[in-house]
Amino acid sequence: MRNNDVVLITGASKGLGLALAGELARRGHPLVLNARGAEALQRAADELSGITEVLAVAGDVSEMAEELAERALARFGRVDLLVNNASELGPSPLLTLEEHGWESLLRIFRVNVVAPLHLAQLLLPGMRHRGRGAIVNITSDAAVNAYPRWGGYGSSKAALEHASRILAAELEGSGVRVIVVDPGDMNTEMHQLAAPGVDLGELAAPEEVAPLIVELIERGGAFVRAEAQRMAVAR
Repeated sequence: MRNNDVVLITGASKGLGLALAGELARRGHPLVLNARGAEALQRAADELSGITEVLAVAGDVSEMAEELAERALARFGRVDLLVNNASELGPSPLLTLEEHGWESLLRIFRVNVVAPLHLAQLLLPGMRHRGRGAIVNITSDAAVNAYPRWGGYGSSKAALEHASRILAAELEGSGVRVIVVDPGDMNTEMHQLAAPGVDLGELAAPEEVAPLIVELIERGGAFVRAEAQRMAVAR
């Protein structure tokens, strides 16, 4: 990445998205931040605007990808790095696939698969024109491991991962990279919703994982699938 690369992050008002926004702001990157919660998103934008230029666009990315992309391009003229971090877990506590209603499954796939691909479609023409850029899709080990009751979320992340591989093959030679990052288990609100009452105090904080993900982004390679915390242990 270059120091002035414009970064768009979804799910940026809390957890890993907010931690990534802070890490990238400190490195001088202009930011476009999106999340459903307008108040929390504005607080994040107000805090980070003291470090870098920030545009906050509140709303559900699965319903407003066009507006988000348009406002980002109107403000900055380009987006160099797209971080698809927003995710939908589904009902809490988690349900088995047998119990899981189709409406909820549709919602999960719209947020976790269709919205990231839609945003990529909207921003790829500019990246292709410039001959550089990156799309980062945040995934989970639930995409590759068959955890009971994680079927909705896990299958959506598996779909996102495979779509990412196909996208990377289609973008070969364009200068646009596709990066799939499994951040590992973290102490986040989403994880708490998935496992109500479980003590998550021993898990990594998002602020610990964010620098590892930025390091992955800065590495080369047309397609990367990496597990951030395992990478840190291996160094």
